[in-house]
Amino acid sequence: MLKDITLGQFFPGDTLVHRLDPRTKLILLVVYIVALFQAKSWWSYGLVLFATVLCMAVSKIHPRSIFKGLKPMLFIIVLTGLLNIFYTQGTPVLPGWIVTWEGIGRAVQMILRITLLIAGTFLLTYTTSPIALTDGLERLLSPLKKIKVPVHEMTIMMSMALRFIPTLIEETDKIMSAQKARGADFETGRLTERAKALLPILVPLFVSAFRRADELAVAMESRCYHGGEGRTRMKQMKLQGIDALALVLGAVFLAAVIVLRHFGL
Repeated sequence: MLKDITLGQFFPGDTLVHRLDPRTKLILLVVYIVALFQAKSWWSYGLVLFATVLCMAVSKIHPRSIFKGLKPMLFIIVLTGLLNIFYTQGTPVLPGWIVTWEGIGRAVQMILRITLLIAGTFLLTYTTSPIALTDGLERLLSPLKKIKVPVHEMTIMMSMALRFIPTLIEETDKIMSAQKARGADFETGRLTERAKALLPILVPLFVSAFRRADELAVAMESRCYHGGEGRTRMKQMKLQGIDALALVLGAVFLAAVIVLRHFGL
């Protein structure tokens, strides 16, 4: 299960999506999320699904990678669907049943919404390196520096968090393998017994995480890191024609979803 967590991973490539400016991709992600939450009918959900599949095809991200990342969220997705099935009023599927046709439709839409939301976020991290993502977010939030918001510090913390997600997952997997070799059992027993069995994992994991954080802080201080003041970038970001085209297509996509919602299609 731990190996299925792919958040924070970056798959290098030379596709149109990979070549987009990170600022463009961040803006398009916001447009995508707004359009997803504006979707109400099956036509609008179909349009969002088509846009997602098109982006996956253009970026050459295999659907298996998306589905693999969805596995840790499967419990939440299924639970959301069940709650909508049993707690949505409407026309019963059969006389006397609590399950309604409206509940089934609502459950399918909510499952689609959560799945597409996660897939869109994964597409951003899969096609954008953490450094480029941090630089793009910092440039977008740079106007906040005028009101003394520590934009650079916030973005650098986000970059470090994304960077260390795969590292912590790998560390957790190693600790679990070591504990299993010593006879630990994490899969059988009652819920309380499974929770107690996690203690030999959590303690060394937290110790390792704090040690890594301390080593990183010492390394940054040794290199005279003092925040974003006076810092330069090796690669300068520059918007190109493909970015303008992508933003226009994103605006058309959002407008189409809003029109479909307005006319109830």
